[in-house]
Amino acid sequence: MSNFAFGTYRISDLNPQHIEALKEAIESGITMIDTSSNYMDGGAERAIALAFREFDDYKRDEIEVVSKFGYIQGTNLLNYKNGLLAIENAQEIVEYNQECYHCISKQFMHEQLTESLKRLEIEKIDCYLVHNPEYYILDAIKRNISKDDRLDEMYRRLQDVFVGLEEEVKAGRIGSYGVSSNSFSLPESSDEFLPYEDLLTLAQNAANIAKNEIHSFTMIELPINILERDGLRCASWAKKSGLRVLANRPLNAKYKDKMFRLCDCEESKEYYRYFNELMEICDNETLRPMYNLLEELDEVKHKFGWIGDYDVFLFSQIIPHIKKSLEEVDEEDVEAVLNFIDLYLQEYKKMVSYECSIKTREHLKEFFLKCSVSMQECAIRFLMQKDDIDYILVGMRKPAYVHQILSLRE
Repeated sequence: MSNFAFGTYRISDLNPQHIEALKEAIESGITMIDTSSNYMDGGAERAIALAFREFDDYKRDEIEVVSKFGYIQGTNLLNYKNGLLAIENAQEIVEYNQECYHCISKQFMHEQLTESLKRLEIEKIDCYLVHNPEYYILDAIKRNISKDDRLDEMYRRLQDVFVGLEEEVKAGRIGSYGVSSNSFSLPESSDEFLPYEDLLTLAQNAANIAKNEIHSFTMIELPINILERDGLRCASWAKKSGLRVLANRPLNAKYKDKMFRLCDCEESKEYYRYFNELMEICDNETLRPMYNLLEELDEVKHKFGWIGDYDVFLFSQIIPHIKKSLEEVDEEDVEAVLNFIDLYLQEYKKMVSYECSIKTREHLKEFFLKCSVSMQECAIRFLMQKDDIDYILVGMRKPAYVHQILSLRE
């Protein structure tokens, strides 16, 4: 049966509840924490360090830390654009979009590892993963590079960084390494598929170059869930090859080009209370734009395809609108209004999640016909029964979530 690992994709060192969840997970027997240099702009790694401070060396040594590198985002991207982050060969950089660059060069890996060790406040990362190297493939497809040529270049880049990772194993800064790739979960016929069966050959070549007797490639990570099952073929190959398999995105699943949150959510019992209170506060000439926004939000709360659509809408539309509306409010009143807005938005998200879960149940009823419990429990148990999966990465941002997930082991 698969075990659980603590996934830190949305964990921040600025949120005390996240720190408490990490501590609770460690105390409750979680033995692996998965993170990355780009999660919350390094905040996830800093949060792990804060949690570790509460435990003695013996307890910390029981926890396996897995981190990743590859993304140039947030502070890294700002530093790169301002000339504070130097990458010797600019051709190694993939400019995916304005907010996201990517690089897996050996030099960049060495530097990112140094920064991760500082943030984590440890001397060694147990397993260090190349994070979504297929960004090069995506870019090469856009540039109409032939399949053979782009795979040859992809393998060159991977072997080069594998040499660097073998050097870091020898230096004692990492215990082993591997690859985390969304492309492992695609059908082999997809242009974006990253062939995984050649990775061990590349790793052994790298070990030979680094003058290590055997390679230290030990792990793969990929999305597998009740909807996306192509990755099970990769997991089977990995287990036969002696690798460990981490399954991510157990509850955020893609099906027929649509994303779904596999979770039954309860309807907010406080939504209309906070909605009406905020409407009353905004029922004046100064806050009329906010009043109109609230009316519109209430009308569309059932129209989001999945909760991720709402998250994008929140940051791209709602928050900018709120900021503009508050420009006309007296400074001494802004904080009070913001408190009401915060309470309202918390409950609004619960309502959106509830509406999305109803539609998800209906849309995916073929997958959950025999599911007499929550969608999330069915989805997690589906993975727990797969012998080829060693760890299921689950985001547990509250201590209560930790107990809910770990109760499934009983």
